[in-house]
Amino acid sequence: MNVTIKPLGDRVLVEVDETGEETRSGIIIPKSSEESGGAVHIGKVIAVGDGRETDNGTVVKPKVAVGQKVAFSWGEKIEVGGKEYHLVGESSLLGILQDGNAALTSGNIA
Repeated sequence: MNVTIKPLGDRVLVEVDETGEETRSGIIIPKSSEESGGAVHIGKVIAVGDGRETDNGTVVKPKVAVGQKVAFSWGEKIEVGGKEYHLVGESSLLGILQDGNAALTSGNIA
């Protein structure tokens, strides 16, 4: 069975980057070992909702697009086809990563 998810409203479906961080001594710390409270996650946008509807009926489109790498602080975890995703409201997105190779942790966000 092939399942696809279309986020509603201003929600964004993000596939989490689980590669982890490497310490100076070469030890790789998996992202899953970090504490979830206050953690910053990095992931790739897989799908985007149509946008947030204002009180007067105008739809404000999300500022992110499929394929962009984003930093986010929170999202509902869901599993589809054995893969873990986060369904994130646009207000929980912290930023779009311009350089996909940049290592980003909560300690080095300006």
